[in-house]
Amino acid sequence: MKNQFDLSGKVALVTGASYGIGFAIASAMAEAGAVIVFNDIKQELVDKGAAAYAEKGITAHGYVCDVTDEDAVNALVSKVEAEVGVIDILVNNAGIIKRIPMLEMSAKDFRQVIDVDLNAPFIVSKAVIPSMIKKGGGKIINICSMMSELGRETVSAYAAAKGGLKMLTRNIASEYGQYNIQCNGIGPGYIATPQTAPLREVQPDGSKHPFDQFILAKTPANRWGEASDLGGPAVFLASSASDFVNGHILYVDGGILAYIGKQP
Repeated sequence: MKNQFDLSGKVALVTGASYGIGFAIASAMAEAGAVIVFNDIKQELVDKGAAAYAEKGITAHGYVCDVTDEDAVNALVSKVEAEVGVIDILVNNAGIIKRIPMLEMSAKDFRQVIDVDLNAPFIVSKAVIPSMIKKGGGKIINICSMMSELGRETVSAYAAAKGGLKMLTRNIASEYGQYNIQCNGIGPGYIATPQTAPLREVQPDGSKHPFDQFILAKTPANRWGEASDLGGPAVFLASSASDFVNGHILYVDGGILAYIGKQP
């Protein structure tokens, strides 16, 4: 059974994995034996990520690349294949969110979120699939979010993008499953990261932040997730243990989507 989860010899590209969820997923895959490749949009972020991996004893190959630029992505994939090896595992992790009420959001901002969160996974997946076909298979994991199932104030663009990514996941599975390519998604719940830290700060009167209280009340686990909570699910979806799992979205949300909430 252990061998089913072994990623030894596999090359894993995790986009936007200099920190946060992507870093945690890549670190878990490295522990399972994978060779890690990651990108970010700026050299300083790549350098910071490489240093963080090195601190954990992980040799990671970092590249600067804008995943919304198709030519740049194609060049990145060619370079990785030449310098590291054919990509066996792709995690489309890079993403952004703009919390703006819909009526106040410009079409330009809406398009930017769609570009990073939906168009980029299409572009990167399209770039790696041909070599996966030639090699006889591969794994694609899209980070879809609970917002592929739920709506909430101020996240119209993000929810639209993640809903689209959910369906892109299913379509890749439908179109390329015959080539032994499994494409699945992970839908994280509310994860404790530096970006969400302000939402968890204790208030001056000693009470929890209102949003923190809201999330805890909606989560059966009664806590925020940790980035490390996503490592096991990601390794599963990257490994041979999931060879007959395709087009599935695995929600790692502490039970939020299963729960109607506490009675007032």
